[in-house]
Amino acid sequence: MSRITQRFARLAAAKRAGLVAYISAGDPDPATSYEILKGLPDAGADLIELGMPFTDPMADGPSVQLAGQRALKAGITVDATFDMVRRYRREASDKDMPILLMGYYNLVYQRGVERFCSQAAKAGVDGFILVDLPPEEADELKPHAAAHGLDTVLLTAPTTDDKRLPAVLKYSSGFVYFVSVLGITGTKSATEESVAAHVSRIRRHTALPVGVGFGIKTPEQAAAVARHADAAVVGSAIVDRVKAGLGADGKARSDLVPGVLDYVRSLAEGVHSVRKA
Repeated sequence: MSRITQRFARLAAAKRAGLVAYISAGDPDPATSYEILKGLPDAGADLIELGMPFTDPMADGPSVQLAGQRALKAGITVDATFDMVRRYRREASDKDMPILLMGYYNLVYQRGVERFCSQAAKAGVDGFILVDLPPEEADELKPHAAAHGLDTVLLTAPTTDDKRLPAVLKYSSGFVYFVSVLGITGTKSATEESVAAHVSRIRRHTALPVGVGFGIKTPEQAAAVARHADAAVVGSAIVDRVKAGLGADGKARSDLVPGVLDYVRSLAEGVHSVRKA
């Protein structure tokens, strides 16, 4: 059983949803990014998405794009991202925290799928969310990921109808990521009624947990998602807090890491305040 599956089982036993927190590896610099990563468990995150910055992020909104640009400028690489995860497994308070790499398939393809999966697993990664990998091409990744114990989390959207869902779910493991609004990250928010309806529909097709993301900015919005889904996923709003902690010179101020973690803590409190029947 993967760490992702174990974590969702623990959340279900506690009758609550989880918080999936996204940060971009290397943003605003590798050292500061690692301090945020290491602090996320104590701030209340239940799973972590670690973004792999890419030069052509077609689905990212302005906030995540800027985070990736800051990280690339600071010298982040795929190998450095693996090193962050490896160090986390040695030093963090919650060594069983599920960590998923989120990004674009080009980074996997260029390195070689089997090699990428092997290196990710050895570093301590638990799975992938590759936003541009459709189910028709997921069979290139899935066998290698599964052989190394890595989950593949595929995305569904409001336009993924009942005919399309089985194709997505065929290659999904760990959980299903429901993108609650159409378009790029961090620009719009879905209504609670819309989230409830779509989550209910997805559950008719799978027993996998359902995480909902895109557009969650406040503890209240996170709690609204938690009333219906198994996890609330927050990304753009967290990296906005990273940006807010930069000085005029673009360098991290001393209050950046505490500010980001305090914000994550408020989101976690919103999610964890919802108890399920």
